[in-house]
Amino acid sequence: MDKNFPILVVDDDIVSRTVVQKYLTKAGFDVLCANNGNEAMTIFNQQFCPIVVTDWMMPEVTGPQLCRMIRETKTDGYVYIILITSRDSKTDIVSGLEAGADDYLTKPIHQAELIARINTGVRILKLEKSLKRANDEIRLLSITDPLTGCYNRAYLGEQFPQEISRSQRYQHHLAVMLVDIDHFKKVNDTYGHQAGDQVLKGIAECLMKQVRTKVDWTVRYGGEEFLIILPETDCAGASIMAERVRMAVTHMRIQVAEIQIQVTASFGGACVDFRQKQNPMVTMEDLIKKADEQLYRSKREGRNRVSVADMFPPIA
Repeated sequence: MDKNFPILVVDDDIVSRTVVQKYLTKAGFDVLCANNGNEAMTIFNQQFCPIVVTDWMMPEVTGPQLCRMIRETKTDGYVYIILITSRDSKTDIVSGLEAGADDYLTKPIHQAELIARINTGVRILKLEKSLKRANDEIRLLSITDPLTGCYNRAYLGEQFPQEISRSQRYQHHLAVMLVDIDHFKKVNDTYGHQAGDQVLKGIAECLMKQVRTKVDWTVRYGGEEFLIILPETDCAGASIMAERVRMAVTHMRIQVAEIQIQVTASFGGACVDFRQKQNPMVTMEDLIKKADEQLYRSKREGRNRVSVADMFPPIA
């Protein structure tokens, strides 16, 4: 049985609880047990259980109350809840379903019916996971550059202002680095656009390998330009990172058919120290404009170099 769906059985009656546990264990499920609703919530908060089988009548916290508590809890996925009750009136059934239950069983519990209803829950949960995975893939496609695998401009516009707000709130440094492949038009003109695409992919892979995983993030800014966002990084740190990446790019040999292509890149960075209370508000556009100025400085001074500037240099 699928171990991704552990079942939490809740019943204050030890005999009833043991019977349900026995049926489910025999069917191959992992089972956890709770004596009451409060104990169930303690277990549930410690280990996510996507299926809950709970008795209706329990002291302190009833089955319907437990349903409501689970529904109000933030979880990693949907929770399929089955209420066990001796009540079989339509009013009671509707009341249980309105409390958040997905299904119900009446006592005495019949083994085959219990397993059938649990399997129904498993099918629904598998469908929910499949839909979530599909939605995650669609979301990833919507924020990713299809050629390089870097984030795209849409993600930049959505996420960068949040990064700035976070840095302001916690009074951290923040740096950005524009990266431009030197003489990229010459690559396209000499070797063709397919070769140019291979160079772009190779450079993107190099950039993403050199930055901090799950901290820094890389955007294809346009054409042969990339933008690296560097949270909690000052000018010195940004310069060191950029110099490391510049050297890595310089030593790359990108294999395209029978030839190896070597390129260099120019870097322009901007950083801001949000610990300085006197700093005015900074926007995404401000930082990128400053980085762009430094990028052009690198190009004017011969390319294949790093230039970084502070948005608000300390007053001597």
